[in-house]
This record gives sequence, C-alpha cells and structure tokens, in this order.
Amino acid sequence: MNKLSVIIITKNEEKNIRRCLESIRWADEIIVVDTFSNAKTVAICREFTDKVFQKNWSGYGPQKNFCASKAKNRWVLNVDADETISLQCAAAVQKLLLNEPKFSLYRFPRKNFIADRWVRYAGWYPDLISRLYDKNRVSFSESMVHERLMPDENAGVIDHPISHYSFDGLEDYVERQNRYSSIYAEEKKQLGWEANWTHLYLRPVWAFIKTYFIKQGFREGFLGMFLALAIMFYTYLKYAKTRSV
Repeated sequence: MNKLSVIIITKNEEKNIRRCLESIRWADEIIVVDTFSNAKTVAICREFTDKVFQKNWSGYGPQKNFCASKAKNRWVLNVDADETISLQCAAAVQKLLLNEPKFSLYRFPRKNFIADRWVRYAGWYPDLISRLYDKNRVSFSESMVHERLMPDENAGVIDHPISHYSFDGLEDYVERQNRYSSIYAEEKKQLGWEANWTHLYLRPVWAFIKTYFIKQGFREGFLGMFLALAIMFYTYLKYAKTRSV
C-alpha cells in the first residue's frame, strides 16, 4: 500500500483550517507551510500535526512545491485550507493507493460554495481540479497565481467531489479577485508582457458570454449575473494592470 502525505499552505486561516484538518485525519502524514499567520492558525495546525513550517510568501506554485518537498511519502494530496475531503472521497483515495495507481496525477470534481450556497452553474461545477499526484513525476508550476500540476496530459479522475468553501460572500469574492488580478499582472510585467486591445476589449466580453450563457450562469439567478459581470471585470482588470497609465 502506498502511503499518503497531505500538504496545505496557510495564511490567517483560523476560520477554515480546523474543518479542513478534521477531514484529513485519516492521512498518513499532514504537512502545513504557513506564511507567518496569526498565532491561532498555527496553534490549530499543531493540534493535528507536528510538521508545521513557516516560510515567507513566494507565490502559490513555489509555496506548494516547498510544502511537497517536506513530504516523506511519494504520493501527495494537495488540499486548500478552505476545502474538506468527504469520507467517500477519502475512501476512494485510500482504495486507489492500495495498489500502484495507473496515472501519476488524479483530478477531482469540486463543489464550490459562496457562503453556504453551492454554485452548480456558471462553470463552477464540476470544476475538475488536479490534486493527487506522485511527487517524483509531477510538480506545481512556479506561477505566482493560477498554479497547476505538470505534466498533466494524462490524468485519472476520482469521482468524489472536494468541497470548497471559497468565499464568505460577494464582497469577499470581489476583494479576492482584485488581489488575484494584481498578482497576475505583476507576474506578467516581470516578464515584460503587456496586454493589447484584444485582451482589454474582447476577452472580458467573451468571459461574460461564456459564463452567463454557455456555462449557464443564468440558471443561478441573481448570483449568476453577478458572477458573469465579476469575471468580466476581473478579466479586464488583470490585463489593464499590465499597462502603464
């Protein structure tokens, strides 16, 4: 049987981290890399594992790769601090690792919540996301934001969703999208890249059409319209911030 390490990165996650850690008690090893959070976040983590490390923020990809480097097991499950793993999902992972898995990377569907509402449309479900991997063959891209596990051409699917308590509410969603757009733009500017008129004027409109109509955001009612408009504005912001005024 292959043993499993679960990796989590944290920054002031005292509202979420206990729920997350309770859901992964079954793992062989839990590793947390914290970005100098308030004391309560770290204290809660230490109730569940003695493998809690602190490191200055280096971006989502680098931070997760550092966390994985502390894992003693080859198979790694990356879980965000605001996510939980159901008993059914845990059982599926354990069953898979009883023998040598066919793939080096596995994806999960993910149920995303805004406050207590599960968002089923607008591209928010099934939201397949790569999370379980063989760290000897797969690692995260070194991106500051929107990191992904690579290579990802061949991946299996574990058909039990991860629950993601993404945002406390609409204000939290808007604040975070603004922050993510700044990180994206800064990374692009460091590469000397600047958005052109198609990025600024066509892609935001396409983002709205795709979210609201193609991915059926309209079926979410008011929330669907909000999400479509918000993703349109986020798309515009992340490109606009690469430009000088």
